[in-house]
Amino acid sequence: MASLQDQLLKAGLADQKKAKAIRNEKHKQRKQQPKGAVQINETEVRARQAREEKAERDRQLNLKRQEEAEKKAIQAQIRQLVDTNRLDRSRGETSYQFVHDKKIKKLYVDDTMADQLSRGRLAIVFVNGQYEIVAEGVARKIIERDAQAVVVLHDRKKDDVGDDDPYAGYEIPDDLMW
Repeated sequence: MASLQDQLLKAGLADQKKAKAIRNEKHKQRKQQPKGAVQINETEVRARQAREEKAERDRQLNLKRQEEAEKKAIQAQIRQLVDTNRLDRSRGETSYQFVHDKKIKKLYVDDTMADQLSRGRLAIVFVNGQYEIVAEGVARKIIERDAQAVVVLHDRKKDDVGDDDPYAGYEIPDDLMW
């Protein structure tokens, strides 16, 4: 098969003089380069850079997708923990007030739950747009996954005095509301 140069000469699109000048120019370029040097093609360089940039974008996108998948998995774990461990507060008569997102919220619980909430034995968790009451151990597990899900969990060491309570002999009146 004839080269492109031969085909162009045969078709009359190029002349012998022009072909010889191009051959000499290529020969000079090869002679000027040191031995072992490879002629760098700009298009190859640009193509390589484009591939590297695309690979970097793909890595960033994959990292973002993995983070979103991890967040969804954590939310599913929290929902499962709350669904299996929430306490029934349907018979609650006492209102328990707390702050969430700079707003005062109110839940109706029974007296023992209100006492346990204030002592840190129970916690209030915000999941799926609802407030649920769970035990302290479950709340600690939820905090490990997402600290913002637990709305109220009082510190037991600070609030629960125990047997050394100096006011143990004084009874709080039943009609006293905070």
